[in-house]
Amino acid sequence: MSVKLGLIGAVAIAAASMSPAQGDTIKVGIIGTMSGPYALFGQNFKYGIGAWVAEHGSKVGDHQVEFIYRDEESPNPAKSKALAQELIVKDKVQYLAGLYFTPDAMAVAPLLEEAKVPMVVMNAATSAIVEKSPYIVRTSFTMWQNTVPAAKVARAGGARKVAIAVSDYGPGIDAETAFKKTFEAEGGSVAEAIRMPLNTTDFSPIMQRIKDSGADMIFTFLPAGPPTLGFVKAYIDNGLKASGVKLLSTGDVVTEPDLPNIGDSGLGILSTYHYAVSHDSPENKAFLADMAKVGAKPDEITMASVAAYDGARLIYKMIEATNGQKDPEKALAAVKGMNWVSPRGPVSIDPATRHIRQNVYLREVAKQDGKLLNKELQTFDAQPDWGLAKD
Repeated sequence: MSVKLGLIGAVAIAAASMSPAQGDTIKVGIIGTMSGPYALFGQNFKYGIGAWVAEHGSKVGDHQVEFIYRDEESPNPAKSKALAQELIVKDKVQYLAGLYFTPDAMAVAPLLEEAKVPMVVMNAATSAIVEKSPYIVRTSFTMWQNTVPAAKVARAGGARKVAIAVSDYGPGIDAETAFKKTFEAEGGSVAEAIRMPLNTTDFSPIMQRIKDSGADMIFTFLPAGPPTLGFVKAYIDNGLKASGVKLLSTGDVVTEPDLPNIGDSGLGILSTYHYAVSHDSPENKAFLADMAKVGAKPDEITMASVAAYDGARLIYKMIEATNGQKDPEKALAAVKGMNWVSPRGPVSIDPATRHIRQNVYLREVAKQDGKLLNKELQTFDAQPDWGLAKD
């Protein structure tokens, strides 16, 4: 990098925090997975923001908004922190956003208050992220939010003994904890709880452990991307689906881009999630039309694009509320309690947690007009982040 970040430290960040926005352009730094195995999701950040701009323009009042993209590739907290420092000091951004992975969001959080820069998290899903800085607001989801309904669905559907298999990092541990606590409270039992390293590629030994456990259902979470397809294929190829062991996941495991590769063997797989491309609403139809305008193909659209689209809404609102001035407290106050109808359904920003409340949908992999999709079966209204909620 051109800036020697190790020598800049707190002094330069503090100095940057006092500088007004240059000219009449408000700069927004977006950190996301723009290349590498998770590139689709960084591209969805770009698509979602592009769709918002296509619909609403690139100006807020008299202020031009410029989005500056930086690539974090894969979980790399040190790199993400360095990218955030560079955006703050060199590019003089007034807002940060994006952040696909939890460890990366956690690494950036300590910079925000000192630099007076709000950050909109558009994916990273561990509940504790918003507690790391009062300057963080989230438009994506958390594992608790999507998993508590999953556990209720499992028990209501007759599951008695579930095996839990999750990726071994913050969101996976949240998912395991949320499912176990809720499922056991509903009268079920956990036969096996398996934490899988993020770099796992061979899931056959895990499927054997699940077979041996006698579980009648698997609940799983892996971050959306290459490993999820491997997990689902191992579940099918190792005969668990054929033997009647049901698979229930958060929607990360059966994203629309993966469904063609899973094929008809995936029919009937259940998930609980806050968005599907198939969501039937005027707002989603308009959103998908805007996505097409910026070059997004229907089979490439993921939940990250909706979080980015709604995140851009919040950034525009903060710019409007501050008339483009650097006033993070006023900016954040303007979005606390904000509510609107998103492409995913009605949402609001919880003023206490700064996390998005939203519907969570039970979906089933189904076929419609010859195409696989996640069909919504049931709605859990206005779900908070149960990992932080007091109600």
